Amino acid sequence: MRGTIGRLLASCACVTAAAAAQAEVSDDVVRIGVLTDMSGIYSDLAGEGAVEAVRMAAEDFGGEVLGAPIEVIFSDHLNQADTAAAKAREWFDVEGVDMINDLSNSGAALAVAAVAKEAKRHIIVNGASNIGITNDMCSPYAIHYAYDAYSLAHGTGKAVVEDGGLTWFFLTVDFAFGIGLEEQVTEVVEAAGGEVLGSARHPLSASDFSSYMLNAQSSGAEIIGIASTGGDAVNAINAAAEFGLTQNQTLAALLLWLNDVHSIGLEAAQGLMLTNAWYWDMNEGSREFAQRYFERVGSMPNMSQAANYSSTMHYLKAIEKAGTDDPDAVSEAMRSMPINDFFASNGSVREDGRMMHDMYLWQVKTPEESEGEWDYLKPVSTIPAEEAFRPLDQSTCYLVTGDNS
Repeated sequence: MRGTIGRLLASCACVTAAAAAQAEVSDDVVRIGVLTDMSGIYSDLAGEGAVEAVRMAAEDFGGEVLGAPIEVIFSDHLNQADTAAAKAREWFDVEGVDMINDLSNSGAALAVAAVAKEAKRHIIVNGASNIGITNDMCSPYAIHYAYDAYSLAHGTGKAVVEDGGLTWFFLTVDFAFGIGLEEQVTEVVEAAGGEVLGSARHPLSASDFSSYMLNAQSSGAEIIGIASTGGDAVNAINAAAEFGLTQNQTLAALLLWLNDVHSIGLEAAQGLMLTNAWYWDMNEGSREFAQRYFERVGSMPNMSQAANYSSTMHYLKAIEKAGTDDPDAVSEAMRSMPINDFFASNGSVREDGRMMHDMYLWQVKTPEESEGEWDYLKPVSTIPAEEAFRPLDQSTCYLVTGDNS
């Protein structure tokens, strides 16, 4: 009899403890939304791969945190800032989303950052580069995790300038991402005593690059900076080869992804320099994650998709440490906890929301150097975090400057 009563009391205690833990989670669920390009020009770089990376993190965490289930949902922002902002409002205000991840497309990311600041909900940007996320649009609830335009400019751009490429012409996609990247690389070029001779801006998903190539060719610039990515960068690089630009001018792909190299092929892409935060064949941990990811998606993960996993795990660990999903408590935890995983060693989140980690300069292998499909990159140099990202003394983030006017 006493044993039965004891078991009943223990059972009640467990139920009570679980209920108390779950009570620290709003709506009794931790809901993560992946807002990304599911159908457009960046869907290969983000899309279903981004969603699967976040799902993997939720599953590997155990499917629940503080006794509450983790739910992953997703939506297509259609590469439209207003669409992204509207979905973020709906998710935060109606559907109880606690954190939005990925946010490919800089225009979409900046729009959602404004919504998140107002709603006091978390976003983690992995698929966009604009440095406004940790400057004018910063907040305690926004983290820029994988890379940004400053790190690309001080990676690929700086390497090309130091190699003697002092006159530049840009082929730039005409929205926040491309314009911001062009601006950052221009600063690097001019600081080294170089000169930007001009630029040609093209719309997102441009189909005909002929007029832009003629402008680039006639500029006489030593370096043609490709300030676009995804399908636009692939099309620009292929068009440059067709027009014979590479005979007398050098291409600098300022944001080239593993998927882009796969699309272009090693024959055309060999020798290109690129700056990435991560590569699947870096170490044992990256290879283990990449193989599991490949089995689910059918391609190797890029730096953004790997960062989606890593940042989701960091967010969930922060909830666990804080003992609640309260946004302010989680924000404090995320900025106090180190990040040591297959994506970044000795990583940390700065007060402006910039996740500090080393970046890497890579070169595309020749067909002869590659040992098989997806074996595309070889390391050139490591860019320490303090050099890779914009110094705090240059920040315009009110969390750093104290000016919230």
